[in-house]
Amino acid sequence: MSAATKTDTTIANTNVVTKYKAAADVTNSVIRKVISACKVDSKIIDLCKLGDASIIDGLSTQYTKDKSLSKGIAYPTSISVNNIVCHYAPSENDATSQQTLKNGDVVRVQLGAHIDGYAAVAGGTVVVGSSAESPVTGKTADAIAAAHYAAEAIQRLIKPGNKNMAVTDKVQKIASAFGCKPIENMLCHEQKQNDLDGEKQIILNPAPENRSTFATCEFAPYEVYLIDVFITTGEGRTKKSELRTNIYKKTGTSYQLKMKSARATFSDISKSFGTFPFTIRSCEDERQTRMGLIECTKMGVVQAFDIQEEKPSESVAQVTFTALVTPNGVERITQGVAFDSKVIKTEKKIEDAEIRQLLETSTKIKKKPAAKPAAVASA
Repeated sequence: MSAATKTDTTIANTNVVTKYKAAADVTNSVIRKVISACKVDSKIIDLCKLGDASIIDGLSTQYTKDKSLSKGIAYPTSISVNNIVCHYAPSENDATSQQTLKNGDVVRVQLGAHIDGYAAVAGGTVVVGSSAESPVTGKTADAIAAAHYAAEAIQRLIKPGNKNMAVTDKVQKIASAFGCKPIENMLCHEQKQNDLDGEKQIILNPAPENRSTFATCEFAPYEVYLIDVFITTGEGRTKKSELRTNIYKKTGTSYQLKMKSARATFSDISKSFGTFPFTIRSCEDERQTRMGLIECTKMGVVQAFDIQEEKPSESVAQVTFTALVTPNGVERITQGVAFDSKVIKTEKKIEDAEIRQLLETSTKIKKKPAAKPAAVASA
């Protein structure tokens, strides 16, 4: 195909926008269903299965005429509870597979769908048993409020012409107002077709050694971003959990694998999941897949999404969404848990006048009025 006829895969193409939004409709519907199911005694593994099955079911009604169009899970359902920060999607063979939710558990749900490689991902935080009659208070409320306002600020800051490090500074100020910190070195990425980890990145809390070296970038029209906000009441530093890793994805790195099991596993991953994250539970033979993944991860052709954890005494909140950056503003197409101040009762608030003003601004961009033509002098 010549350069002149190459299909535009950015959101300048209305067909691409339609696919993003169709995937978002599925994601939004499914995450609401999973969050509603986060009740006392619900099994975490059952919630993960519910999310994944509902994504597949929801996608089955989208773009039904084009049988060649790829559709699938862009991020497998993960249910991370209390100090388990992210990437928890247990397998039947895990020792913790029968874990259930308890009243007061802080639950972070994340999942996503894609159509033709255009992904819509959402994540949010819910406290089991919470309501207006039984609101969330204390440190947990502080973290959830901080994550909410940080996400609102980011949507307003990633307009065309703005820089990524300005986002970093504002999010840190917002977190600080609630006595919290963004989790260190967590990244937000530009999205492209079949790619959740695009070149442009936003870092919300760089480690000291990374702040001066982190690549700066400027946001531009027709870009898409996966915004991942993780806020903790702790020091911002997490550690790898001892829980078994179950989410993986291809990296794009090339290497001639030596082991037959690794080559077979890599081939299965490529056919079944493409470039998107997947869970071991969705593979036909879990044992063989784990065996093949040893060389795949060692050689860097597959990335392990290791489970991260905070100190048990701290609270962590998440807000994740996909955003479309256009000449008219920033549109958030996915939504996890809608923030409700009647349920989330924090005693802290943002005092910084500049940030308060930012949060009051529109996510849209006002068009400058066209200049009036100069009057023509009469003869």
